[in-house]
Amino acid sequence: MRWRRRVAALVRSIGPELVSGASANDPTNVGTATAVGAATGYQLSWVALLVAPLLGVVQTIAAYVGSVARNDLQTLTLQRYGRRVAAVLLVSVVVVNVVTIAADLQAGAVGLGLLAGLDARWLVAPLGLALVVLLLVGKYDEVVAVLRHLLVGFMAFAAAAVLAHPDWSRLIRSSLVPTLSLRRDALAGALAVLGTTLTSYVYVWETIERGVEEPADATAEGPGLARARFGAAISAIFTALIFWFMLVASAATLGAHHQPVASAQDAAAALRPIAGSAAANVFAIGLVVSAGVALPVLMATTAYVVGAQFDWRRGLSEPVKNAWGFYSVLAASVALAVAVTLANISVIGMLLAASVIGGLATPLGLVILVRLGRDRTVMGAQPISGRLAVAGWTVAIVVGGFGLLYVIAAALGGGDTDL
Repeated sequence: MRWRRRVAALVRSIGPELVSGASANDPTNVGTATAVGAATGYQLSWVALLVAPLLGVVQTIAAYVGSVARNDLQTLTLQRYGRRVAAVLLVSVVVVNVVTIAADLQAGAVGLGLLAGLDARWLVAPLGLALVVLLLVGKYDEVVAVLRHLLVGFMAFAAAAVLAHPDWSRLIRSSLVPTLSLRRDALAGALAVLGTTLTSYVYVWETIERGVEEPADATAEGPGLARARFGAAISAIFTALIFWFMLVASAATLGAHHQPVASAQDAAAALRPIAGSAAANVFAIGLVVSAGVALPVLMATTAYVVGAQFDWRRGLSEPVKNAWGFYSVLAASVALAVAVTLANISVIGMLLAASVIGGLATPLGLVILVRLGRDRTVMGAQPISGRLAVAGWTVAIVVGGFGLLYVIAAALGGGDTDL
């Protein structure tokens, strides 16, 4: 019993990192993984594993900045670099978030529809309303507790991968020996993998959790930041493995049968005749769980960055009457997503655009994050280490480099060279 209590306490202490990292595997990311797996097979499985160290670096820096500066990224950017730079960061976050909320809400409803045998259009509004109520009624720690328990549901993707019966020898070789084609679809797939997993709302939310919502429990030398570093590492590994399982499930079934998909919900439906109803059902469960974890983070992050830009009172633990602007943005983001779905506007193109925009915009936020982390005006006597800063710059260069390669390949019409 003592051992169980210690494990439970550890999970609670690293809960912010687990939730923020896992939120990267939203239905947008599920759709990306399945589309990439269907189009390229196991070829980009190594990119999925590359996410772990990259995300670990980003989450660690975000945890440091939030914990030491005791503020969120948007507010710190506004205070240190002014309203114009903060406005650019705001737009880069909100545009991707709003599009992603619309896509994720529809995908979550489709997952519910596949499991219940109902038309997904009638489930979008109830799902959106349920999430709004959760954030309106629940305080921050209560919301995080709910999301933390939902993380277990991500193991459905691991089950789907096993049930898909992949070619394990080929998969392991592809995962451990990197190869990359200069064809536009391969570059777009690699950019989408990195862009959707390292998207800005993930590390912005981390700074919000550690800098605003969580109590100030440590300095850079204390146990709080040690737990945050450990949580960032565990979260990154967990997130990367779940994404890898998504890609494997798609590559082993849809990729093997050369059956392209345009979204995660298409993949869940297409898996049924290929891999059987068990694989399709557990994949649908994973789709619902991913929406349930990611959407509250997306909604809250959007409200936080808008509130910070206009200096509104904000926070999930604030009463609605004291932070009406914050909660209005939160509810409006969901209302817009519901309206898009009920108007029968396809989100497939929007989803692809969000992936590419996220991949191109992520380096901007990372550059600001690393600069703030090294800024003694912001961090005082506890800036991030030079080694961690170099790692952060490397992540920004890697993601930005994939974005540049994609733009060049698109301009030239792509190629067939393998790296």
